[in-house]
Amino acid sequence: MTSTGPAATTGHISTPEQAQRRVLRVLVASQVLSGAGLAAGVTVGALLAQDMLGSTGLAGLPSALITGGSALAAVAVGRVSQARGRRTGLATGYLTGAIGSAGVITAAVLSNPVLLFIALFVYGAGTATNLQARYAGADLAAPGHRARAVSTVLVATTFGGVAGPNLAAPTGTFAEHLGIPNLAGPFILSGTAYALAALVLALRLRPDPLLMARALAEAEDAGTTTRPAADATDVTGVESRGGVVLGALVMILTQLVMVAIMTMTPVHMHDHGHGTAASGLVIAVHIGAMYLPSPITGWLVDRYGRMTIAAASGITLLAAGVLAATAPGDSVALLALALALLGLGWNLGLVSGTAIITDTVPLATRARTQGLVDVSIAVAGATGGLASGVMVDATSYPALALTGGVLSLALLPATAATAYRR
Repeated sequence: MTSTGPAATTGHISTPEQAQRRVLRVLVASQVLSGAGLAAGVTVGALLAQDMLGSTGLAGLPSALITGGSALAAVAVGRVSQARGRRTGLATGYLTGAIGSAGVITAAVLSNPVLLFIALFVYGAGTATNLQARYAGADLAAPGHRARAVSTVLVATTFGGVAGPNLAAPTGTFAEHLGIPNLAGPFILSGTAYALAALVLALRLRPDPLLMARALAEAEDAGTTTRPAADATDVTGVESRGGVVLGALVMILTQLVMVAIMTMTPVHMHDHGHGTAASGLVIAVHIGAMYLPSPITGWLVDRYGRMTIAAASGITLLAAGVLAATAPGDSVALLALALALLGLGWNLGLVSGTAIITDTVPLATRARTQGLVDVSIAVAGATGGLASGVMVDATSYPALALTGGVLSLALLPATAATAYRR
């Protein structure tokens, strides 16, 4: 039985290497656009809710709704990608994010909080899709270059992510000229950016990396008769389960620790008399450290191994927690360094964890499994954000930072045990 669908995607590409170069170029272009789309919810989501409701009581709800929408979309994008390929899955996810952005703008014009909250939930699909695009970069990559491919896609997000917040003021002015509330302006940018990202992927992501990878695997299997299929299935099943558990643990734990400490750092700085400019600088340093080191991280993961860098992630997060806990409250420089280490630890964990998942999950279930893993990451982030406020209220920011640092050390025995079994 032949697989004409996937094979058809390879017709105008001579080699997998050539296809991979094209795939990475298209993904980088779409990530630059979608990175700008991510900024709206982070920059003005809470402010828009506060302005519309006239109260701060539910100002934190937009973040929770975006996270919830992201979790649901991660499953949907994973399933669509599994059935129809990355092009369809990612383009559908970004288009859904664009629809959510349009809903937010409509809600702002109508001053309708219910519509706003529904639209923010839908808008979260863009966040999930932006994160899942990293997997598409690894589908056709050689095993020794998968982490570098993932990191190339990740670092592209930085450009749009940095530009987006800086365009909040001009897009707000533009919105006012159109008779739209100022705070809805960034969602004009996000809707346009997500729609363009969807268009780029729909038109240019050819061949589809996941479908081509399947076609190549089928062709290779058809010419391989060195071992029984049952044995191959058994081995793959064992490796797949262990890889999913470890890769998911690495990314879940780093996400939980990162979000918990990051969320409460501006509050901690405010309590020590710092203004929004100082806390904004610290968070900007943190976000830069989350994405900019990606090319180096990818090389390190491919060069020294997934387990080594996953363990380094735990150690880096511990250092971040200890420094954040012991830094004087009036020292912006030390807090910025702590948050830079926090972002770097997250980056090491995300790239190594993604490579572990991609290495061990078979193509037959890869996209669906990756979607489920990203749901767990989204839930971990939401949990970290919610729990951090409760813990700081009950204890202190230093206690939170130290707890997060110590918790990250769980990565060391997990990676050591896996490396020993291998």
